[in-house]
Amino acid sequence: MTLRKMWFLFWSTTLVGAVVTLIVGMLMRLIDPEVGLLNMEATGFNALTMLLAGLLFGVFSQLGFFAYLTINYLALGMLRRKLYWNALQAYCTLFAIGGFGYKLYQSRVEHQSNVFFWLLPLLLALAAAGVSYYKSKQTNFSAFMPTMFLLFVGTMIEAWPSMSEDSNPLTIIFMVAPLFVCNSYLIMLLHRIVNTEKADSAVDAKTAV
Repeated sequence: MTLRKMWFLFWSTTLVGAVVTLIVGMLMRLIDPEVGLLNMEATGFNALTMLLAGLLFGVFSQLGFFAYLTINYLALGMLRRKLYWNALQAYCTLFAIGGFGYKLYQSRVEHQSNVFFWLLPLLLALAAAGVSYYKSKQTNFSAFMPTMFLLFVGTMIEAWPSMSEDSNPLTIIFMVAPLFVCNSYLIMLLHRIVNTEKADSAVDAKTAV
């Protein structure tokens, strides 16, 4: 991957995180006017802090994404067969769906509805499955499980700081939604960058001949 493409990937993902965080944050303020970052009630200040938080989410997403690519490379080298690695990722994803719901249920604030804390993992899993299916249609079926693992397990790990003892639905969504969108953006962009590099290499080879 060239430095120019790395630079584009970094800034585009960071901007995606900022925009999605701002949209989610403003929607949250419409639902609950008392929602404010850093205890500030002014919309302008909140918009600025949400943009800054979104920039951090975009960077955080990329750290998780490249960490997964490293783990994926090492796992394929150790297990030799992609089938074994995909089976392990499938097991971890199913386990994480239940574990995510249980963690949210444990961290719920008293008198809050229990439905949300089981609904969010299911909605996240469905969204991850949708993106994974689209990814596999554009590449190959073997890409489904790695994409599913990254989008669910990766997003869950990255959003873990939002699941404290005093967690509430809006706080969790504020972090989960931008991270999921950033991870989806990265995984859908990856094969396009790789294919472009292969095409450029083929053109260079023909030119040299």
